[in-house]
Amino acid sequence: HTRLAFPLGTVFGEPWIHIGSHCIVGEQVTLTAGLMPDLDLGPDPILRIGDGVVLGRGSHVIADTTVTIGSDCYFGPYVYVTSTNHSYDDPHQPIGKQWPRMEPVEIGPGCWIGTGAVILPGARIGRNVVVAAGAVVRGVVPDHAVVAGAAARVLRRGDAAGGGQTPRRAAAPGPSPTGGAPHQPP
Repeated sequence: HTRLAFPLGTVFGEPWIHIGSHCIVGEQVTLTAGLMPDLDLGPDPILRIGDGVVLGRGSHVIADTTVTIGSDCYFGPYVYVTSTNHSYDDPHQPIGKQWPRMEPVEIGPGCWIGTGAVILPGARIGRNVVVAAGAVVRGVVPDHAVVAGAAARVLRRGDAAGGGQTPRRAAAPGPSPTGGAPHQPP
């Protein structure tokens, strides 16, 4: 049983959108297949959302070519996934009048995509990856990685058996002084 919150965001290209079972689609989530409504995109879905996926409120998934979201992925609010970007081929034409570039996007199963993250065309995110809030992801992200930044970079790598390598951190704070908090002058 998949649940859709209301009000919905923009939804078009429904025949080419597949949503798995036990998904939750938050309020104001936009799901689109194709550059505009009423296009014939062929016999198969181009936006595939696996089982058990949660799409946080205000997120957008724009599939002008194939976008695949693996099962058990969790998106925070306002995540933006797109398979299309502007092109800059002709410096004499306004960018908005140039034909866009499209590349498939794949998000592996078990990922957590933080609030406000942007997943760009051509991104291939492995399984069980954490994408930090506000990250901008393009290119290939290996399984079990933690990525952050704009453009996102790997902060930590792990594997299915051993978990992740812990990033360097400051030493743990020492014990509190005896008798509670230090004296505060009047």
